[in-house]
Amino acid sequence: MSFAELGLSDELLKTVEAAGYTDPTPIQKQAIPSVLMMRDLIGIAQTGTGKTASFVLPMIDILSEGRSRARMPRSLILEPTRELAAQVAENFEKYGKNHKLSMALLIGGVQMGDQVKALEKGVDVLIATPGRLMDLFERGKILLTGCNLLVIDEADRMLDMGFIPDIEHICTKLPANRQTLLFSATMPPPIKKLADKFLSNPKTIEVARPASTNSNITQRLVTAPSSAFAKRDLLRRLLHAEDVRTAIIFCNRKTTVRELNKSLKKHGFRSAEIHGDMDQSSRIAELDRFKAGDVNILVASDVAARGLDIKGVSHVFNFDAPWHPDDYVHRIGRTGRAGATGTAYTLVTSADAEAIENIEKLQGQKIERVGEVPVEEPGDSAPAEKKGGARKPRAEKPAPAAEAPREEKPRPASSRDDRSREDRRLREDRTNEKRADRRDERPARRDRRFEGQDDGPDGKDDGGWNGPIPDFLNFTIPA
Repeated sequence: MSFAELGLSDELLKTVEAAGYTDPTPIQKQAIPSVLMMRDLIGIAQTGTGKTASFVLPMIDILSEGRSRARMPRSLILEPTRELAAQVAENFEKYGKNHKLSMALLIGGVQMGDQVKALEKGVDVLIATPGRLMDLFERGKILLTGCNLLVIDEADRMLDMGFIPDIEHICTKLPANRQTLLFSATMPPPIKKLADKFLSNPKTIEVARPASTNSNITQRLVTAPSSAFAKRDLLRRLLHAEDVRTAIIFCNRKTTVRELNKSLKKHGFRSAEIHGDMDQSSRIAELDRFKAGDVNILVASDVAARGLDIKGVSHVFNFDAPWHPDDYVHRIGRTGRAGATGTAYTLVTSADAEAIENIEKLQGQKIERVGEVPVEEPGDSAPAEKKGGARKPRAEKPAPAAEAPREEKPRPASSRDDRSREDRRLREDRTNEKRADRRDERPARRDRRFEGQDDGPDGKDDGGWNGPIPDFLNFTIPA
């Protein structure tokens, strides 16, 4: 089946063909005709299946007739994150360039004034995150009574982020006689309840088992030490051993993202970072650098785990095993997209046993365990590493750097000697700080009544009397 058989307009088909697409994906084949028929729809699909185009393309044709009114958007797309909202906006710009449709993007981290101006002109498509939409709605800057098409995207992610009450409130402000499309990778009970409440006789499309992973992705578990130094060293060896063209490395905490990115850049890798503490412009700038190839490694928290469609990602590395099994599915789904193959490594410590068990239970399959990580010899331009990596015995290493003069250039931080020295320095610094704190807390021994008076000739308190001269000593020796 081709796109021409789905009922799309000739103008839209030309745009799709110009974008290089000829055959629709399974979810597009099933969803597009139903959306064009104005049916409510539940789409359950794993990430990377072309879900976004399955609602963007028919929406463009549906909205091509009619006109917008000030502050009354004709359609609304709800996305859980700013990045996903921006990505959907890019899809509308790409596929709707032959249509005169107006669009507004309501996301946090962007000046509200410009968004209000766009709404006042009237928009056909409003793409928003729930928080910013609720903010503008409560300020009276937007009316939802004219919105006849609602898309709730990444519904299970909305659930994880606590947006379901907001979505329910938004649905009550929309016309009852509307078309609603709900897309989700999984269908937990709260999402099923939401669909039953706000969708009317929906058609359900499921193109893959919930939370299943792409068969094009090779998954591997690597036993990792609990030490942060050793774990980073293991990741660097993996990056050298694998043919990594572009990779996304996921961490559970924002602080870990920052520390790991700093370490990778220190060792010569072209890396960038993205996490929730960054403002929107900085996050978009880092994503653009990654897409453009200025950097080929992106260290990220789960803010980037879902829905980001970045072509050509060859590897995904879970530096931290994800806390929730669903996050694992969406993390590794950044590779192996659009029919390509990919590889996903997860570094597993002894504390991750339960998390891995839950992931394998969700997938219904065991993940391959790998033993010793092979190490390739880095080239001259690669980061400084020990020749042969961890496979050489300790006896073959040069004398410890501690025997060399301090001014000599230290060996790479990945060696065990440097880690030991760094640990010692950290312990010494902490000990010195504690001693200084104890000194500061000691009560002053000097009598504060005479504070400010001169001490002994050497500038120190000589223990002598420094007070006023008594009267019986105040006399003049006769000549």
